[in-house]
Amino acid sequence: MMTKKSLCMLGGTALTIALAAVAAPASAQDAGDIQVKVLGTAVLPDGEIDQVNFDLVGLPAGTQTEANNNFVPTLAIEYFVSPNISVETICCATQHDVDGVDGAAGTELVADGLLIPATFTLKYHFNPGGVSPYVGAGPTYFLWIDDEPGTTAVALGADDFSFSDELGFALQAGIDIPIGDNGFGASIDAKRYFVGTTATWFADGTPVIETEHNLDPWVISAGLSYRF
Repeated sequence: MMTKKSLCMLGGTALTIALAAVAAPASAQDAGDIQVKVLGTAVLPDGEIDQVNFDLVGLPAGTQTEANNNFVPTLAIEYFVSPNISVETICCATQHDVDGVDGAAGTELVADGLLIPATFTLKYHFNPGGVSPYVGAGPTYFLWIDDEPGTTAVALGADDFSFSDELGFALQAGIDIPIGDNGFGASIDAKRYFVGTTATWFADGTPVIETEHNLDPWVISAGLSYRF
């Protein structure tokens, strides 16, 4: 699980790179440029139950859930439509369990949910070519390519599970810092996703529990970039 200590270390490393690069000369940023970023990314989802659609098992009163945090490598590819405007997509997969908390503490309800958060953002860059803060927004599609019932759910008779794929929205802010004048740089990025999912547990092919969940993760990244 990604801890507060780990996040502080990630942010501190990125800040050190940023401060070292502020006084470095920067190359021009032009329409048609492509920027590739290799990032370390903390994925910090919520996972709480928003609504119980039906429950044939009888969950304990007040049952609530949370999804675990994860740390993954991320590749971002960005195309500059103009010096100030770009379009970016990311490539990564992140894996999460869902555990019970209030009313069901210590239970594992979902195991190894593997997610591809297909995301496109339109970004506006301030001070292109130099130390350049940016903001962005765009659609996301959460595609679950694997998910299994957790050990507690299996013990209660569940033999299958699924998360629904869902369309959502992402907001983004960050900063690009050039390192020298050869296209290299450092980047710090934060995204907040607004997306949910429907979780369904099955027994012998019959749905027995269906719940709506708020995922709404924060996605915090830092790493290196190359523009050409």
